[in-house]
Amino acid sequence: MTPPHTHSTLLLKMKTTINKRRWTWQREVLLRLLREARGHLDADELYRKAREICPRIGLSTVYRNLRLFRDLGLIKELQLGEGHSHYEFVREGEHQHFLCRRCGRVIEFSSLSLKGLREELELEHGVRVEVMELRLEGLCRDCLKERGDDARQGSSGKDR
Repeated sequence: MTPPHTHSTLLLKMKTTINKRRWTWQREVLLRLLREARGHLDADELYRKAREICPRIGLSTVYRNLRLFRDLGLIKELQLGEGHSHYEFVREGEHQHFLCRRCGRVIEFSSLSLKGLREELELEHGVRVEVMELRLEGLCRDCLKERGDDARQGSSGKDR
């Protein structure tokens, strides 16, 4: 599990890692926007939000910094079924994603079963799992209601 990042530890980590590059206000703004985001941003959304604060920021600056933040382990790059990447700030506590195939809603969840699977794999095979990503796809509760289905029914349509 990646440790949580406070604002001061983030800035210190970035400034020391980026000592060969210029530290910029734009970089700090992008990181703050990602950290404060409610949900998963794609590059265009981040660019639009950043332009409200830094009108002269370029889209290439956004992409360059997203790669840097990802490589530093500050953000995760996610594929959420839209053909382009989304990004989320790395926070304490591991979670996974459920994607509704109909409306595109993303539901974050955590599971003790997955934690057990990780521990079992590490013990049985002598490995260390550093990243665990799981994306489940299906229909959310609202889309099931619209369709007249019951969420308690499996994919076969029979009650469990």
